[in-house]
Formats: sequence, C-alpha cells, structure tokens
Amino acid sequence: MHCSLCCPINHFFCDLPPLLKLACVDTYWNEVAVYTIAVAFIMVPFLLILVSYIRILHAILSILSAEGRSKAFSTCSSHLIVVTLFFGSGIVMYLRPKSRYSLNTDKLLSVFYSVVSPMLKPLIYSLRNKEVKEALRRVMARKIFI
Repeated sequence: MHCSLCCPINHFFCDLPPLLKLACVDTYWNEVAVYTIAVAFIMVPFLLILVSYIRILHAILSILSAEGRSKAFSTCSSHLIVVTLFFGSGIVMYLRPKSRYSLNTDKLLSVFYSVVSPMLKPLIYSLRNKEVKEALRRVMARKIFI
C-alpha cells in the first residue's frame, strides 16, 4: 500500500487506519483491503470461538450438579473475558464505519489492544486462583473501610 501522507504522524505506532486517514491520495481500495483482511482474521475466528462457547454453554447447562456448573463457568469465564477484550478491541478498531474515525480514539484504542489488554490477561487468569481471590477481597475490604 503506497501512499504519501499530508501531515505528520501523531500516533504511537504505524497502524493502518490512522495512516490511511492521513493519506493525501484516495485510499478507497486500501480501506477495502483492510476491511476484508479484518473480516477474515478477526470476525471469522471470533465467530468460530463464539459458536464453540455456545456449545460449551449448552454442555455446562446440562450438568446436573450446581457445583459442577459453577466450576465449569469459572473455568470458561476467564478465557471468555480475555477473548472478548482481544477481539472486541480489534473489531472496534478495524471494522467500525469510516465516519466514526477520530485520531484520538485511534490512539486510545491502539493503547488498549496493544498494552492494556495484554496487561489484564495475567490478572484475569489469576482470579481463578483461590489465594489470589482472597487477597483481592482483603485489599478491596481495606479500601472500602478506610
């Protein structure tokens, strides 16, 4: 994708949507290519994961014991949160309408999916650990009562 830019780049890294917004030439076909690639590499995997989670949910709901259902939901919920954070930010970044583009929003989204989302993964996965949950409860209780 060759194009010249009309103004300097005011972004954290060279991501395609902000670069295309700064281009001096018609970027229609470049935007079509980005959209097509985003559908292929973001929406298709996301929908496949969503279908698998619907099937998992159906299997969990067929478990007779409440304790078994609770354990199964606990196991799946952390992964579902991480998947939603990752794919959700990608969908918002690459598949939103062109009229909704703002360079400041692009900067915020790029920081979210490249920095914040990976930083949250260890925390989300560690919340399955009983000791971590208890420590978090103690810290939160101290903050509330202080």
